[in-house]
Amino acid sequence: MAYVTIRELRNHGGEVVDRAAAGETITITRNGTPVAELRPIVKPPMTAARLVTLFQDLPATDPARFRADIDAGLDQTI
Repeated sequence: MAYVTIRELRNHGGEVVDRAAAGETITITRNGTPVAELRPIVKPPMTAARLVTLFQDLPATDPARFRADIDAGLDQTI
């Protein structure tokens, strides 16, 4: 966990928020004492309905051709 002073937060707020958005949890300190925590927001999981909506417009897949493409790209001797 990283620590950032109030002064650093004021002077470099955008950079500190970017770090939190990238997944880092940051403790804000005042006079060396932790006073707040800045952390990324956990996004809600994808619902089944949303997945169906996203994938319904994908083109149909031919399973035999898909398997042939995989076999052509893999070394079968391993």
